[in-house]
Amino acid sequence: MSDATADGVPAVPVHYVPIPTLPTPTPRDDYAPFSGTRTPLVIDNGATQLRFGFSTTPGGKDEANTSPHVNTNAIAKYKERKHGTSLLLFGDAIESESGARSQIRTPWEGDVLLNFDALENALDCAFLKLGICDTETVEHPVLMTERLCSPLHSRSLTSELMFELYGVPSLLYCVDSVMSFYQNNKPPSSGAFDTDGLVISFNTASTSVIPMVKGKGLLSHAKRIPWGAQQATDYLLKTTQLKYPNFPTRVTPAQSSWMMQNFCEFAPDYLEQIRRLRQPDALRAGARIIQFPFALPVVEEKTEEELARVAERRREQGKKLQEIAAKNRQEKLEAKERDRDFMLKLKEDRPDTKREWMSVLRGEGFDDEDSFEQTLKKLEADIKRGRKKDTDVEEPAEEPTFPLLDVPDADLDEDQLKEKKKQRLLKAGYDARLKARREKEKEREEKEAEERREEDERENNFGEWSRRLRAEQEAIMVRMKERSRRKAALADRKSAAAQARMKNIATLAADDRVNKKKRKAAGGEDMFGADDADWAIYRKINTAVESSDEEEDYSQLQTIENKLLAHDPTFTLAHTHAAITSQKSAMLSAFRPPYEEGDVEGNTRIHLNVERWRVCETWFSPGMAGVDSAGLGEVLQGVLARFSDAEKARMVQNVFVTGSPSKLPGLTDRIYSTLRPILPPEMHLGEIVRAADPSLDAWRGMAAFANTDEFSKYGVTKEEYEELGGERIKRWWGGNWNQSVSP
Repeated sequence: MSDATADGVPAVPVHYVPIPTLPTPTPRDDYAPFSGTRTPLVIDNGATQLRFGFSTTPGGKDEANTSPHVNTNAIAKYKERKHGTSLLLFGDAIESESGARSQIRTPWEGDVLLNFDALENALDCAFLKLGICDTETVEHPVLMTERLCSPLHSRSLTSELMFELYGVPSLLYCVDSVMSFYQNNKPPSSGAFDTDGLVISFNTASTSVIPMVKGKGLLSHAKRIPWGAQQATDYLLKTTQLKYPNFPTRVTPAQSSWMMQNFCEFAPDYLEQIRRLRQPDALRAGARIIQFPFALPVVEEKTEEELARVAERRREQGKKLQEIAAKNRQEKLEAKERDRDFMLKLKEDRPDTKREWMSVLRGEGFDDEDSFEQTLKKLEADIKRGRKKDTDVEEPAEEPTFPLLDVPDADLDEDQLKEKKKQRLLKAGYDARLKARREKEKEREEKEAEERREEDERENNFGEWSRRLRAEQEAIMVRMKERSRRKAALADRKSAAAQARMKNIATLAADDRVNKKKRKAAGGEDMFGADDADWAIYRKINTAVESSDEEEDYSQLQTIENKLLAHDPTFTLAHTHAAITSQKSAMLSAFRPPYEEGDVEGNTRIHLNVERWRVCETWFSPGMAGVDSAGLGEVLQGVLARFSDAEKARMVQNVFVTGSPSKLPGLTDRIYSTLRPILPPEMHLGEIVRAADPSLDAWRGMAAFANTDEFSKYGVTKEEYEELGGERIKRWWGGNWNQSVSP
């Protein structure tokens, strides 16, 4: 399903998060065909999934389509409340009980096998699924996977579990990626396995590179990095949470894994891909929209009469608010005019000596003459700005008269006194309008004079005029940017600005905000406000204090840009604040498209764009995610550097990738672009080959090997386990080699 734009052009398709379904119960397998046959039992003990089954189909036939049972490698012990029954749930069955999800345990901790109770429970369920339930022991040789460079402690406890609890006759460990390589390169039944190659295995918690020379895995030259599908899924989840901090739905790790498997991909050149995504159209085209489940709010329908009453009530409230705002604005303007008149009067009555003048200023709360002049200038600017908002009132053609104002009150009766009071109010309003008109006329004359001076400067010194206006434009844009940043910081209660604001408020509210020394020096009184710097605290705690300045900045910026556009040919529309803002807004809108506040469906969507390539690039640059490790390219270079050119040339002819994450698109091209620069120019690099089935080829390769004569030669029997211990294994081409390996 896809959305469409307003002009009918198809938009990016919308993908819906799958709704999990309950697993369906399946019957146990029939164990009778395998009873007493000693058919090898193959177990791929993966960190995500447990794959298990017999190496052949019933009847002992080795068919190519032999497939194992696959289940999530996790268990949960859960007590069902209704009947009080204790349950052991395995794999997908955990999803059937919501209370069991919090009790999930896996045998693996990252890339190390540690939880053997969980492994024992998982193997119990696996053997029951295979029908092995009527015998005291598992009478089948076992071929089981272990991690590259598996700790001896993990191997010892696993061997103890298999031999002493299940009583298996023999046990052989192998590396899953090597067996996947064997499955895709195995010779005919009569030939020997001697293929060269370079195996790159993408696992749940790690990624490893294993060189294969003449059919043998040289594990002493292998390398592993601590980054796998689990870390990539967590990284995608964290970047999504950072991009959508107020997302209404909780994004689960399972949903994040689904998004990575279906929408993430490798870029052959990541930096070039990021450069292409700098264009909003390319970023929008490369996005994938993920729709999460949502519930539409229930809207109560109202009749037309109720809607009309609500609308009328809103209009009345709006009118009242406008009247209140106009009244408050007028009162503030009058207060500022009184303050301005007082300061002008103070300036007119200035004493002759500077010492007396400074004493007067300090008595009125000013530090020096500069602060006095700045305050006066600010008051005049605020008064001019406030008068611009008021509409002009038409004055009568004839000048009004107020005859009773010159008559003494003693000569007037009661009615005339009331009329005189009324005329006094009318006279005050008339005088205020005349004064405002004179000031507007004076302001217009000053503006015309300023325009003439600016025109002369533009004609005589155009370069200086242009630089000055551009500097003013830059200063205003910086001021507006800082104001927006401050508002955004105050909106986030965890930001430093918001926390500082709350500290200031708490300080003002505290009873003991003045220390004892200051209080004693002030005679026991609170001296807050004695210093002019104290009043700056209100500017810090008021989130809307700069709203009046913001409007003035926009008006001034528009005037400057219009002048530059009209007279400066080097100043184009692309240099204007609107163009710069729209370009940034277009980029942000493409990165995270905004939805209306009431759009429930839109607000439960996640737009994946840059994250689609960024998450996959972490395999080659784990430092992007904060992991101090070499990337896959450095590991490949380090592994190949340990071989001669002849051996290296044979290995790069057969570069093989396996593991479920290798299904992500673009991986083979990304590995090719990584390997080609680190090889000599004359050395041919073969095609990068992906496993036919990256999820199951390791198990199928194990099953194919278990049916050969070599399998019985390399397995450790129970007698050898009792003699040598659980850490000992036999050296062979598909298993781990270490100091505890017997020849």
